[in-house]
Amino acid sequence: MKKLSLLMISLFIIGLLAACGTSTNEADDSTSGGDKKVLKMATSADYPPFEYIDTTKGSDIVGFDIDLAKALAEKTGYELEIQDIDFNSLIPALQAKQIDLVLSGMTPTPERAENVDFSDVYYTANHMIVSLKDKEVKSIEELKGKTIGVQLGSIQEDKAKEISEQVNVKIENRNKISDLIQELKSGRIDAAIIEDLVANGYIEKDKDLSGFTMASEEEAGSAIAFQKNSPYTKEFNDALNEMKENGELDKLVAKWFGGE
Repeated sequence: MKKLSLLMISLFIIGLLAACGTSTNEADDSTSGGDKKVLKMATSADYPPFEYIDTTKGSDIVGFDIDLAKALAEKTGYELEIQDIDFNSLIPALQAKQIDLVLSGMTPTPERAENVDFSDVYYTANHMIVSLKDKEVKSIEELKGKTIGVQLGSIQEDKAKEISEQVNVKIENRNKISDLIQELKSGRIDAAIIEDLVANGYIEKDKDLSGFTMASEEEAGSAIAFQKNSPYTKEFNDALNEMKENGELDKLVAKWFGGE
């Protein structure tokens, strides 16, 4: 009888523990997943004010694109997991289905559109030639015989190739905008082509830098990139157009670019 009683008590305890374990696991699953689906977003966090890390305030990625992404995710009912990837690796990551979307000041060129889908353009900007003040470059013609730097995989890389058809220049690629500025200050390149809003941010902080905006018949626009035939493209595009119509996008522009 004693053995039987001990056996029954043991079975009862095992059953109780199993029930508790099941309850705990279910709670963990619910907490980790939540009610909203998590989408993986990537950006190249070296492009202020679009996306960057303000080290004086922490390690979070902030910027215009980040605020826009969060607002769109809220409207479409998703949560975002944001990661920092070199710009030239963003489209390959989409193609490999490692991420769901990209917000990184990316221009929807025909070449890129062969591999990914794009939303409508959400912002437009111009190109700027940045150089050192004591060796200032004031025109495309003055680039002759010089070395210009561009971010690898960027629309500015294509612009540099266009310039090389007009004047004899050497083109150097770097992964990050900050790398271009460092190369410029160290004398390894003579000038860099950077989006004007981003370039102006560096020029304001560094008195040694100067720049001029390139004349362009067609401005470079930024759009959200998705995997080919992604189910999220239309949802985010509809939400983006809603933000354009109700003024929410203009408010973000004013916050990050000084009100246009």
